Amino acid sequence: MLKAMDEIINNLENLSIYLILVNTILTLVLMIVLVSTKSKLKKLNNRYKKFFKNSDDLNVERLVEENIDLCNEILNKNKDIESKINYIERNMLQCVQKVGIVRYNAFDDVGSNLSFAIALLDGNDNGIVLNGIYSRESTTTYAKSIINGQSKYPLSAEEIQAIDIAKKSKIY
Repeated sequence: MLKAMDEIINNLENLSIYLILVNTILTLVLMIVLVSTKSKLKKLNNRYKKFFKNSDDLNVERLVEENIDLCNEILNKNKDIESKINYIERNMLQCVQKVGIVRYNAFDDVGSNLSFAIALLDGNDNGIVLNGIYSRESTTTYAKSIINGQSKYPLSAEEIQAIDIAKKSKIY
């Protein structure tokens, strides 16, 4: 048994240089892996700090939950805003959107085009046309209803012109 032990020790002494060399190479490889891992960890840590720079508590789960709640709140507000915009757009069709104005001289003896016709129409060409006729002795104003761009009352040429101008104006 002693002889076997001596033989093992002898073999180890002969192989010791190789064992030291393998150990040194393994240590160098492990040092390189350690430096690489430390570098990657530092980059990850910097990204983590950058991600949470405005947070006092670095609880990722809590931050994700807060962001999900915030997204849901924003979605609800957007739906509310969209429904209000749709309501406003529907009601806007009934507001005065188109205006046509024609100034004219109703009588030859009165100058400066002091008479006028004004058409005020909504998005569906409904509204009124106002006609103000100026003379030296008096001023008379007439209002006629307009439905779908037409009136059931007889219209003067200036009133028709004012309605046509209003129809051609842009809808906002």
